[in-house]
Amino acid sequence: MNEKCWLRVLNSCSDNRKSKIQNLKWLGLSVIAFVLAACGPVAQAQQAKKIVRIGYLSNTEPSLESARAESIRLALRERGYIEGQNIAIQYRYAEQKLDRLPELAAELVHLKVDIIVAAGGTLTARAAKNATDTIPIVMTGGGDDPVKAGLIESLARPGGNVTGLTSLVTDLGGKRLELFKEAVPKLGRVGVLYHPATPSNPIELKDVLPVAARALGLTLRSWEVRDATDFERVFAALSKERPDGLYMLTSALLGANRKRTASFAFKNRLPSLYTSRGGVEAGGLMSYNADLADSYRRVAYYIDRILKGTKPANLPVEQPTKFELVINLKTAKQIGITIPQSLLYRADKVLK
Repeated sequence: MNEKCWLRVLNSCSDNRKSKIQNLKWLGLSVIAFVLAACGPVAQAQQAKKIVRIGYLSNTEPSLESARAESIRLALRERGYIEGQNIAIQYRYAEQKLDRLPELAAELVHLKVDIIVAAGGTLTARAAKNATDTIPIVMTGGGDDPVKAGLIESLARPGGNVTGLTSLVTDLGGKRLELFKEAVPKLGRVGVLYHPATPSNPIELKDVLPVAARALGLTLRSWEVRDATDFERVFAALSKERPDGLYMLTSALLGANRKRTASFAFKNRLPSLYTSRGGVEAGGLMSYNADLADSYRRVAYYIDRILKGTKPANLPVEQPTKFELVINLKTAKQIGITIPQSLLYRADKVLK
């Protein structure tokens, strides 16, 4: 064996093995066999080490998605998947431009990622599904019924390349109105802001909220917001009609503009209801939703199972088991609302 070959073999071994091999160099060919037997498997294992590529597709912007994405990274780390070591994550954000989702999904497919995480609802998951029928897709976030949306065959047996979590966004609409009425007993007329391009919004507005409103003696009036320039027009109309409260439905557009809606409601002393705690943290009165942080952490379980060989078709889609009621007591006091003590006791978080 020439000197170059000898050095190349030695460099693939640990320091301890190097010293032993150098001491035995004079044995000639028998040493070569020893080196190959001792170091060969180590070198092969190093060469075989694979970096798993995960595509992360979101309908919103990085600033709104960062905390949720971090939850997934931490949960993956707990299972032994560390970004930069054995996984690499490619992020794509539509930033509320929903027509960009198909293009961004196609980019991830072109990069040949091993798994796509579709964060943010039905449109995001559908864009990923339309882009590939082979790469496993784990959906999470909002969205309407994934069976009715044609994403899966059933919750128990998804049947294709899509699995993950659904958050019952539309189904919780009635419960939200019930809590809103309990928090503000004088509530009579509710203004509902919605984004018509978000599939769950028209469904909730037409099929869910009217039933609950009738039972609670509430009158609903809806205003559609198609893009960021629509808010001032809607605010002007709301200022004239003066409803007793505002309810913002789930959408990337409304989520990105929650500070604007919360500020408007606060200035006009209007109680405001949101579908996630972000709206309450921005100054809104209250929110009720599935615990999305818990759902995002659960994504790591699906990624782990898929990487270990389980097909998405055989991984049941999970519904939320944890829900979160958040109340901004500081906002309540400043707009003249007294939240019943019984409701405060049931809140998961009270901002003071």
